[in-house]
Amino acid sequence: FQGIVITPLLLLLFLGSSSSVPFTSIFSQLFMTVVVPLIIGQIVRRYIKDWLERKKPPFGAISSCVLLMIIYTTFCDTFANPNIDLDKFSLIIIVFIIFSIQMSFMFLTFIFSTRNNSSFTPADTVAIIFCSTHKSLTLGIPMLKIVFAGYEHLSLISVPLLIYHPAQILLGSLLVPTIKSWMVSRQKALKLTRQPKAPVKV
Repeated sequence: FQGIVITPLLLLLFLGSSSSVPFTSIFSQLFMTVVVPLIIGQIVRRYIKDWLERKKPPFGAISSCVLLMIIYTTFCDTFANPNIDLDKFSLIIIVFIIFSIQMSFMFLTFIFSTRNNSSFTPADTVAIIFCSTHKSLTLGIPMLKIVFAGYEHLSLISVPLLIYHPAQILLGSLLVPTIKSWMVSRQKALKLTRQPKAPVKV
């Protein structure tokens, strides 16, 4: 929801252009698109929780297929637009910037969550690194389509988000072995430091 206010301000700051934004309409559409399904899902889950645990329907596979279709259709809509006007060099620059932003976010969250005065465990740190830097197409694309409805360069605006989502998947798969080994070694070191020392016999 902060993006509704921040995005027009950033456009005004970097592009020097302004436009009227129907905040009431945007808020109501986002509420119906994001918040209402979430609330309904939480309410329904309370009543069918036992049935779900018994039957265990393949919701994970279904959600992965839906997400894949969203990514595929968004890519098709974006790059099939003849007005996108995006050359290869600009695309490479965008990819480099997105990867740099993603790595910077992950590094900063790692630094903040491993400070001496933080109460986070190594497992908490891993969750913070991956969850706090996550940006999903399932929320980002509907938000873009609602905020920039009717805008002729909507496909061009969605390119960074289209790159960011696969980038976080790729970086995550590459960093998992390293982060896992760090977490295991860190947990072992904490266990050794917390073990009580045996009394010395005189």
